[in-house]
Amino acid sequence: ATAAALSSGGGNSFNTSSPLDPFDSSTSWNEVSPWDIALCVTGTLISCENALVIAVLFYTPTLRAPMFILIGSLAVSDLLAGLGLILNFVFTYLIDNSVEFVTLLSVGLLISAFSASVFNILAITVDRYLSLYNALTYHTERTVTFTYMMVVFIWVTCVTLGLLPAFGWNCFKDQSTCSICRPVTKNNAVALAVTFLLVFALMMQLYLQICKIAFRHAQQIAVQHQFMATSTTKGVSTLSAILCAFGACWLPFAMYSIVADSSYPMIYTYATVLPATCCSVINPVIYAFRNPDIQKSLWMACCGCVPSNLSLRPRTSSDV
Repeated sequence: ATAAALSSGGGNSFNTSSPLDPFDSSTSWNEVSPWDIALCVTGTLISCENALVIAVLFYTPTLRAPMFILIGSLAVSDLLAGLGLILNFVFTYLIDNSVEFVTLLSVGLLISAFSASVFNILAITVDRYLSLYNALTYHTERTVTFTYMMVVFIWVTCVTLGLLPAFGWNCFKDQSTCSICRPVTKNNAVALAVTFLLVFALMMQLYLQICKIAFRHAQQIAVQHQFMATSTTKGVSTLSAILCAFGACWLPFAMYSIVADSSYPMIYTYATVLPATCCSVINPVIYAFRNPDIQKSLWMACCGCVPSNLSLRPRTSSDV
């Protein structure tokens, strides 16, 4: 999961030489990389989406259950990731990023934010699993305090990961040790990528268990075969879509971080980073906007009313 953080956004964080020197009078905006523009646009979209999610959760007092705390934490991490991509573009083309502090700030923010995003997705997966595995005692065992403690642990861990380059685990002194994302070292990149692969494997196992429990519950309570064919099948397809989207976004970048280094062509880094950042575009749709309670709040905020079909819809764990 933390490999997500390696997406140090745009141009100079990936390269040891600047494609555009803001202090060179011969530099023009025609030299701006289209990849960097795409990353900046993606960051803007990420920021807008997740700012909306945070606003809805903040101004709706009824959305204070543990599951919404986790969704809010995910939205905050993705919002910071989006802002990090925008700042990385600014640092690359408008500020002298030859200053180590500027590069370390940009990389640290992106590593922390994308790591937190992936770990929050794992936390939501665990929460879904517990809501089914301990369905009868879930609401009494899962307290708000426990959820906040888990969120604090995630953020402390991810901020620490983001500070590693500033603490000296960088390649400023030895360019040969750079990974595809300067100034992250190759060893650091591999460690983050392997951690992501382990998190992805754990998510696959948890979702497999969720599917087994869902089928077992359906067999126990459903007399009609139609229920099995519609409700359970829909839930399994939803979980499959979530895993496929997450894997498609992050696996290429994680695998490339393991095998490649700074000597590889930049085009490959951009081509794997951009899909990885798109995961933060998808997250609000999967984990927030599909939730009926959040949908109701959005309808009330935008239109002052709630559609009848939405107001009658029961909330299930698959909506979270």
